[in-house]
Amino acid sequence: MADAGFSEKEDLAGQIVQSGNPRAMTVLQALLDGKLYSNSDDGKVYIVGDAPDDATSLPVSDAITGETLKPMSPDDIDRIGTNNGLRKTLKVLIAQLKLNDPSATVRRQAVKEMMRDLDDSTIAALRERKAHETDPGVLKRIDAGLALGDLGGADADKQLAAATLLYGDLDDEVYNALKPLSTGKDTDPRVRAAALKAVQHVDFWRDIYNAAQTLFFGLSLGSVLVLSAIGLAITFGVMGVINMAHGELMMLGAYTAYVMQLLMPNHITAAVLLAIPAAFCVSGLAGVAIERGIVRFLYGRPLETLLATFGLSLVLQQLVRSIFSPLNRSVSTPDFMSGVWQLNDLFSLTWNRLYIVLFALIVFAALQLVMKRTSLGLKVRAVSQNRAMARAMGVRSQWVDAATFGLGSGIAGIAGVALSQLTNVGPNLGQSYIIDSFMVVVFGGVGNLWGTLISGMSLGVVNKLLEPYAGAVLAKIFVLVFLILFIQRRPRGLFPQKGRAAEG
Repeated sequence: MADAGFSEKEDLAGQIVQSGNPRAMTVLQALLDGKLYSNSDDGKVYIVGDAPDDATSLPVSDAITGETLKPMSPDDIDRIGTNNGLRKTLKVLIAQLKLNDPSATVRRQAVKEMMRDLDDSTIAALRERKAHETDPGVLKRIDAGLALGDLGGADADKQLAAATLLYGDLDDEVYNALKPLSTGKDTDPRVRAAALKAVQHVDFWRDIYNAAQTLFFGLSLGSVLVLSAIGLAITFGVMGVINMAHGELMMLGAYTAYVMQLLMPNHITAAVLLAIPAAFCVSGLAGVAIERGIVRFLYGRPLETLLATFGLSLVLQQLVRSIFSPLNRSVSTPDFMSGVWQLNDLFSLTWNRLYIVLFALIVFAALQLVMKRTSLGLKVRAVSQNRAMARAMGVRSQWVDAATFGLGSGIAGIAGVALSQLTNVGPNLGQSYIIDSFMVVVFGGVGNLWGTLISGMSLGVVNKLLEPYAGAVLAKIFVLVFLILFIQRRPRGLFPQKGRAAEG
């Protein structure tokens, strides 16, 4: 293998498959991945493990036995080279090996890989496997692969039978094979009609699933907007404070997630889960400190409050630059949030965004319980509706203000943890969402949590619906213009707050 030419390597790889050796898959995969090396002195072949580019020694194992050996210097071994043709052959051979895997999922994926490059050998392998296959899903894919082989032939009757069989199949390889036949002038009319019918069916479902995908991305964006705005809805609605440092409280939550990852580098899932209460505490305490130290002296003076909190946002940004540097930091995604949920060949959902949507709904439900079922929630609603009457009834409005500001800030910190799973963490993280958060709060109705949920989801979906036609920037401009016109008609938003303070 080490000294052979590329065409000879293809033959040798085929012999490895025919040998039936249990190490065949490992060796061929290592060759495909560029991890198969040889030593000209002893004539042995090794599989090299992962190592930094500047490593002085490489972890190696014996390719034949799998035995872990003493690390070797990169100068002592040479990589066994491949080219495009050999890599193509290796992918097919590996897929053939996977056809005999005990797992039906692996066998189904192997058939899918073989369908991308059908030739006489792969078709023969599929026919041979069909005689022994028992799983209905794998059999269906094998039939589709064999039908694809018939589509490429010259027999019109076989092409017609294949096109009829493939009707309703949403696989990309099937679509790409049927598309030329549906428009080909030299294609048999019966085949062309059957292929056109199948292509139109796939096009119809592509439109449906593209719309569903857009809706999902809109809901995921809306979930982020809800998380970032729901804390602001509490402080802005109850206290009337325009907190321009709200985005930086989200940033503190995101950096809390980053610090938790540094503290628990080998337990990423636990680090992310523990970052949620930690971020709530960090941002919540910061919010209480802001309210007690700055905001309480500026009640009734909205311009001074806006300027003070804006200056505070700049201070917080510079603080994290001094501690963590101005560079963006990455927070690792837990395994259960990685990858995609492939529902079919045309529709898939990314796990991280799906969990963000669920997380936003859980936070919203928890906050509703706090506001409706706890003493704090009762006092918050009393103060928001009529502060003077609440104080007359013995409610300590200053304590409620501090607790409310801390609660809203803590939720902002939780939003930062969620954002850390979607984007890099940096000093300017909060600035990207502060304006959108105010838009959501004003559109939904100041202080109304249900209004915040509905407006956040609505604006997220509308943004994603407009982006394919207008682009990301113009889509935001259109949404902003719509909000301006809407507020002209309904100054108090979709769901205006009730109470004497709201009416005043």
